[in-house]
Amino acid sequence: MKTRLPQILLLNAAGLALFLSWYLPVNHGFWFPLDSGIFHFFNQELGKSQAFLWFVAITNNRAFDGCSLLAMGCLMLSFWLKEDATGRRRIMIVGLVMLLAAVVINQLAQHLMPVKRASPSLYFPNIYRVSELLHIPTKDASKDSFPGDHGMMLLIFSAFMLRYFGKKAFSIALVIVVIFAFPRVMIGAHWLTDIAVGSLSAVLMGLPWVLMTPLSDRLIAVFDRYLPGKKQQTSNK
Repeated sequence: MKTRLPQILLLNAAGLALFLSWYLPVNHGFWFPLDSGIFHFFNQELGKSQAFLWFVAITNNRAFDGCSLLAMGCLMLSFWLKEDATGRRRIMIVGLVMLLAAVVINQLAQHLMPVKRASPSLYFPNIYRVSELLHIPTKDASKDSFPGDHGMMLLIFSAFMLRYFGKKAFSIALVIVVIFAFPRVMIGAHWLTDIAVGSLSAVLMGLPWVLMTPLSDRLIAVFDRYLPGKKQQTSNK
């Protein structure tokens, strides 16, 4: 992969423009009515439907986060099963590089984005809180919800799928993003813009420097060289 500087700068500019369209206007401009409307729509449903209340509670339980890891793992496993020992090793290393990229980009976003705001469940008065209605472990609030780290990880996973596994894997990964990121919005633990602006803009500004330059391929090569197990594979051949 050669450095695709024009495309990188274009994606960076799109990410910066997206962030500034939310950050600069007073009270976040047109984004706030959208955020508020989506929150109140789902929050009202919590008081109307017991089934929806339980659905939202379960999908925001910490155990459900494990389901998102399982879904991502199953998608990668579908490729892993088709490969020989060398290919399987490479897929595992791609996953390791993806995790490293996610940690670095998330930390940079948390420290460099000049934003700190509470989730809508803490911002608006007189609203339904799932944890108060059911008294079961569930994440329905955050004192610092921007950018959404969960959504960021899922978006990074999707981009790695596109880079290393193709468009079909990317399409499936996007479905995983919606399934596992949107429940945070429905319960009020995140604003829509925590993901649609915060997570996405961070990924647009950070990830192209990993995937559209030789960096990710070089990291894969370094891990392949120094992680244990390669000599054993070679000897088995």
